[in-house]
Amino acid sequence: MIRSFTSYLLLLTSIRERYDNMKRVFLFVLDSCGAGELPDAEKFGDFGVNTLRSCASSKLLNIPNMRAAGLGNIDGLDFLGPVKKPRGAYGKLAEASMGKDTTIGHWEIAGVISPDPLPTYPDGFPEEVLKPFREATGRGVLANAPWSGTAVINEFGDEHVRTGDLIVYTSADSVFQIAAHEDVVPVEQLYEYCRIARKILRGKHGVGRVIARPFIGSGNGNYTRTANRHDFSLEPPQKTMLDSFKDAGLASIAVGKIFDIFAGQGTTEHIYTKGNTDGMSKTMAYADKDFTGLCFINLVDFDMLYGHRRNIDGYAAALTEFDGWLAEFMKKMGPEDLVMITADHGCDPAYLATTDHTREYIPLLILGEQVKPVNLGIRPRFADIAATICDVFGLPLDTKGESFKEEMLK
Repeated sequence: MIRSFTSYLLLLTSIRERYDNMKRVFLFVLDSCGAGELPDAEKFGDFGVNTLRSCASSKLLNIPNMRAAGLGNIDGLDFLGPVKKPRGAYGKLAEASMGKDTTIGHWEIAGVISPDPLPTYPDGFPEEVLKPFREATGRGVLANAPWSGTAVINEFGDEHVRTGDLIVYTSADSVFQIAAHEDVVPVEQLYEYCRIARKILRGKHGVGRVIARPFIGSGNGNYTRTANRHDFSLEPPQKTMLDSFKDAGLASIAVGKIFDIFAGQGTTEHIYTKGNTDGMSKTMAYADKDFTGLCFINLVDFDMLYGHRRNIDGYAAALTEFDGWLAEFMKKMGPEDLVMITADHGCDPAYLATTDHTREYIPLLILGEQVKPVNLGIRPRFADIAATICDVFGLPLDTKGESFKEEMLK
C-alpha cells in the first residue's frame, strides 16, 4: 500500500513538473462555426458551403478581437481581413472522422477518430426500434421522419396535445429526438422517456444522441421550444482527453452540453447553460477560479438558433457578441493560461439546400502569453487539438492526433 501510494505521488510530481509552465486551458467550441467546405463535402451532400464566409456577408459582423488573433489570416479566410501582426497562433483543421455532427466532431476534438459514421434514418426509425419504445413508454409515436425541430412541433403539436402521443423525429444527424408539450409530459418524465430510448438505441441502432425537445404553447400550431432541452449521448468508444485530465487528478470542467456529449465520461465538474450569453457568463466565473486543468466550453446558439434556422444576421450578431466578450475574458487570463477557440462542424446559414450541418474545416485560434503568433496551416484532423493540449500538460493520450505544441509555444 505504501509502495503504491508513493508511486502515485511520484507520478503526480512528474506530471506537475511537466506542466509547471501551464496551469489552465480554456477550450471554446463555437458550435458549427465552419471555415469552408472540406474536399469530401460533396459526399455528404454539401456544395460550396462556408459558414464564416456567409456570416461575413452580414453588416452585423464585427469581430476585431478574433481578427487581431489571426482569424482572417487562416488559409481561405482572408475575406475576414488578415492583419499584419496576428496576436495568436492560427490555422484550420480537417475532420478525419466520417461525419458532420456534434458528437463525432467533439469526440475527435477530444482525440477519438470515428472511421464509421453513426447511423442515420432518412426514412424514419424502423419498427424494431419503435415497438419496444412504445411498449416501454405506453405512448404512441407521431411524425417519425426527418424534420425541422420548429416545424415538427407546429405540424404535430395539436395532435400530441390531444392524444398524448410523442413526437419522434430525426435529421441528417445521428439523433433520435422526442418532442413533448411540458403541460402534457412533464420535463422529468420526458427525460425518462429519453433514457428508455437510449437503452434501446444500442448496437447497430446506436445513434449519437437521444434529445429531449420540450415545448410550450397554446395550440393551433402556435408552439415554441423551451430551454429545457437535454441530450443523452452514446459513450465515447475509448478514453478521451477529458479522461486524461481526470485520471491525472486535474480539473476536467464541462460547460454547456459538453457533459452530455461525452455522457459524463472524463469530467470532474459540469454546469449546464441556457444559451451563449449564459455560457459566457458561467465561463467568466470559472476564469476567476483557481484550478489546474481543462475547461471545455460549448456555445450552442450559433448552431441551434442561427445555423439550422439559416439566420445569417443572427449568426453574425452572435459572433460579434462573443468577440466583444472575448476581450474582457482575456483580461482575466494569467501567464500560465491558454485559450483555444474552434468549432465542431459547419452549419452554413446561407445554404438553403438543407437546414442540416455542413461538412467543413474548423478554425483554430490560440491565445496566451506563451503562444507564438504562428500560422499552424491546414491540419489533417481535429484530434491534433487533444494531442497538443495533453502534450502541453504532459498527459498520456491514445490518439492519432499529432501535437503542434512545439510550433505553438514560445
